[in-house]
Formats: sequence, structure tokens, C-alpha cells
Amino acid sequence: MTKKTFSAFALTVAASTIALTANADNFNELPSGEYSLDKTHASVTWQVSHMGLSNYTARFTEIDANVDFNPENIEESIVTAKINPASIRTDYPNADKKDFDKELANGKAWFNAEEHPSIDFKSTEIKMTGENTAVMVGDLTFLGVTKPVTLDVTLNSAMLSHPMKQIPAFGFSARGSIMRSDFGLNTYIPNVGDKVDLIIETEFVKGK
Repeated sequence: MTKKTFSAFALTVAASTIALTANADNFNELPSGEYSLDKTHASVTWQVSHMGLSNYTARFTEIDANVDFNPENIEESIVTAKINPASIRTDYPNADKKDFDKELANGKAWFNAEEHPSIDFKSTEIKMTGENTAVMVGDLTFLGVTKPVTLDVTLNSAMLSHPMKQIPAFGFSARGSIMRSDFGLNTYIPNVGDKVDLIIETEFVKGK
């Protein structure tokens, strides 16, 4: 890296840091309306007990979400999300990993993605519990069954102008759990745990 290139890089990092610091936590100053998921900076990961020996971890690679954001009363905001269950990735280490992921995705005893091609969530209540924490309750539809799910949410940061995109942006993290048997997914319980822990990371930008 040349001195000139390094200087330009340093200025970019400094500008981004200043923008982040200046606009951090300004959720109430953001414009209202629709915010769409920045899919390059979002993830849905889940963990389930494997015979009590480990918490097996996998993820989905095709997710989408939107927030109808109300800065005057964040509790009136609405979050919707959609996941393609066929996009499951386990990083199974053997040569047949793709077949393993495909079986989990499409097997009738598992995610049965051919018959149920979408996992859907829509918030029904958001309750602020602190300056940057909230509890979000919503309806999760999985395998054709809809059940309420509760997520603990941390509002990470808000930017009036994203340093790269030059539009309003914000991000939050969410944690929660479901009992998969509630949705009719009973395969291999208890050797594969019933409780599934959810780890969600998001960034949203203004507009569709």
C-alpha cells in the first residue's frame, strides 16, 4: 500500500468513525417510513443441542426483512421478515455436505421446504425495556404452523447518514428461542434438542 493510498484509507476510516460516533443511538431522529434489510450485513443463525455434547450451529443464507419505523414511538414500529428454508447451511465437513444440507432443507422430517417454501415473521408488539433494549413479540409461521415468539432486542446504533450509502440506517441484534416441537418438527428429539436458540444480526437502510 502506497503512502497516498494509506492516507486515503485512513481518512475514510476516520470519516466513518466520526459519522458513527456523531449519529450513534439517534433512533428518535431518524425519518419515519420503510427501511429494508442490508442483506450483506445481516444473519440468522441457530443452535440446537446435539446429544448434550455440543450446540450444533447452522444458518440461513437467504433472508429478507423490512421495518415500518416510527421514530416518535418506536413501540409502534412493525418488523416483518422472510427466510428461505432451502438456504440452510451447516458447513458439514464431509464431501456430501451439499447432500446433507439438501436433506435438511427438503426432507419431510425436517424443514420440508418444497411444501413450505418460506419461514415468516411479523411483529405484533414491541416494548422498550431500556434506552437501547426492547422485547419484541411476533407471529412466526414455520411448517405451516403459526406460533408467538419473543425476542430480546438490542438497538445497536442509528445513523442519519450512512458513511458509505449516504442514507439513514440503523441496526439491531435479537436473541430468542423456540421449541421446534411446537411447529411439528419432532425428528430425533431428545438426541437433537427440542429447544432452538436464535441469533439474529441486522442492518437496515431507508427505502425499499
